[in-house]
Parts: sequence; structure tokens; C-alpha cells
Amino acid sequence: MANLLTRAAAPTDGAAIARIYNDGIQDRIATFETEPRSEADIRSWLDAGFPLIVVEIEGEVAAWASAPPYRPARPAYSGVADFSVYVAREWRGRGAGRAAVEALVDECSRRGFWKLLSRIFPENEASLALCRSLGFREVGVYRRHAKLDGRWMDTVIVELLIGEGAA
Repeated sequence: MANLLTRAAAPTDGAAIARIYNDGIQDRIATFETEPRSEADIRSWLDAGFPLIVVEIEGEVAAWASAPPYRPARPAYSGVADFSVYVAREWRGRGAGRAAVEALVDECSRRGFWKLLSRIFPENEASLALCRSLGFREVGVYRRHAKLDGRWMDTVIVELLIGEGAA
């Protein structure tokens, strides 16, 4: 895609990241979260220092991907991150999600992570297809992982070994 740029997120991206995430929350297909996020919430993610990538298209943030620690209190998992990717509604299906995840994988590898994992709703066919196309392995399904709007939801567990883990 022309004019596509991936880069580390900056504090000035907070409002755009929150808007994209809030669309994902509203769509009810990508997260168990139900409360909108603010720009201040996103700044706290940036302050935490975990990998957070944005994709710019035509000068606007079109997608983001993040990799917060999987279990930060357990040193054995220090190289495992729990990734997410969200794409602005108007940019879905146009390569922004792929670019975000590819850049996130590169950044996580550079930082010494050995595994990325996530849990994806089975109904989120676009995210599952993206992960499959990038080499993520479907590990299994958490049945009735949690409720969303009073309804039990399953999640598909995906993982990608990177860096030292892939060697």
C-alpha cells in the first residue's frame, strides 16, 4: 500500500489509538472490554514501555498493535507478550493490520521476546486469517473464556515463536 509507514507510537498518537480501540470495543468482535478508553489511558500504555506500533496511511494513524507482558510478575515469562492489533474501520481489509503485526513482530524480536500470543474470538475471521497468514499457530480454544454482554464467548489461542524461541 502506498504511503504506509510503521513506527513506534508516540504520545501524540494517543487520541487516534483510543479512537481505533473504542471502535473495536463497540464492534464487540475483538475484545472483552466494554468501557471506552481515553487518550490518558493510552499514555499510560506508552509510559509502561511495552512495544506499541502504529501504522500511518496518508498521514493518519490507521492501525496499531501492542505487546504488553504476558505475566509481568513471573520472570519465567519475561520473553512472552500478549499482543493485540486494531485497525480503523475505514482502513480494514487494506493491509494496515498486516503491516502493524509485522512491525510488532520485528520490534519484539529486537527486544528479545521469544513468543507472541493472543486470544481471538472465533467470529473474528479477519484476525484469525491474518494470524494464519503470518505463521501463527492455533494452539486450541478456551471454551467459555468469559462473558461479553452476558453471553459466553470462546477464544482461539494463537502463538508465534520469534527470535530465540524460533531458532
